Amino acid sequence: MIVRKIEPVIRRLMGEYPAVTIFGPRQCGKTTLALSLYPGFSHANLEDLQTRKLAEEDPYEFFIRYPEPVIIDEIQRVPSLLSLVQVRIDERKEMGQYIITGSQQIRLQNTVSQSLAGRTAVVNLLPLSLDELANAGIAMDRDQQLVSGFMPYLFQAPGRTPSDYYRSYLTTYVERDVASVGAVHDLSRFLAFLTLLAGRCGQLVNNSALSGEVGVSSTTIGSWLSILEASHLVYILRPWFTSRTSQIVKTPKIYFCDVGFAAHLLGISTPAQMNRDPLMGKLFENMIVMEAVKARYNAGKSNQLYFFRNSNGLEVDLLVGQQRKLIPYEIKSGRIMDSKHTLNLKKFISKYPNDIAENGGVIYSGESVERFKGYAYRNFHDSTPLFEDNEPPFTVSF
Repeated sequence: MIVRKIEPVIRRLMGEYPAVTIFGPRQCGKTTLALSLYPGFSHANLEDLQTRKLAEEDPYEFFIRYPEPVIIDEIQRVPSLLSLVQVRIDERKEMGQYIITGSQQIRLQNTVSQSLAGRTAVVNLLPLSLDELANAGIAMDRDQQLVSGFMPYLFQAPGRTPSDYYRSYLTTYVERDVASVGAVHDLSRFLAFLTLLAGRCGQLVNNSALSGEVGVSSTTIGSWLSILEASHLVYILRPWFTSRTSQIVKTPKIYFCDVGFAAHLLGISTPAQMNRDPLMGKLFENMIVMEAVKARYNAGKSNQLYFFRNSNGLEVDLLVGQQRKLIPYEIKSGRIMDSKHTLNLKKFISKYPNDIAENGGVIYSGESVERFKGYAYRNFHDSTPLFEDNEPPFTVSF
């Protein structure tokens, strides 16, 4: 089993709260993680029909069969169970009695916040990170990594094919999550929308343009985006802006939580195809941005990640918040260094010097070097983890 970096966070929170709720996409390793951390806990999987019926029809009997401490999987199947969890927490007044997992936040956001307010800590788990793979002795070339993605199943045994896995994953997601929500009445159009969205990863979200291509209203597009975000299929990166100027673009960008899933939707199934595809650069950016998200989640930190873009064409791919200031990064898929990679960084830092915590650098896919004409570069597979700890992986003094 691949060790997950979020483990110390969960152990700490289990000592501070009666329950810990783990949200994350399907098959990202929530159950495996919970069972490995607490093998002595009872385990109830609400995807199982009989277990679900018991929880719905006789919740008191449910807790006789699955006594505390207990792992309750896929709570979105029976959200009403949380009301009894609240009562039992208040009666028992013990820490670390429940691990609750969920892959769909649409039904749960209000329920968890109302029923378990102050009683549960919420953590987000995403698929494996580059650092977690590296610690397990797994390292891939850029194009193979983009095709394979980061779902744990693909790395549990050799020879598993990403295209077969993601085909099944898409069917599971649509059948279990989207169909159950009831907000999607035309699955064929929703699948077309999902594919169009994959072609726009790393780009500004334009609901009106998408609605014209899919043939539904922009309101529906907004609703579908909310479903995807709540299901942890996509991540919305918000822009950073200040009140000093009105020249900042305030439209968010879209990324897929697993780049392999986005590649599958685009019909890219081999490294050779990836290398030739015009969207490879955006998929590489997708991978690196999600590495930053994973690093924040795995460290139990707030999600202070942004991008910058103004109407004059100045853009910085990623801004990482650090104590109310920013570390800027440019992301380049190329294998060759170029001083042009740092132009936007330099312009941004000179424009907002008081908002910069560290000067950041460029993440790219060529050979690693420490400096190039006064600027920092690093390969995405360097031994130093990306975006971790309080210090950035590399800094530059201009």
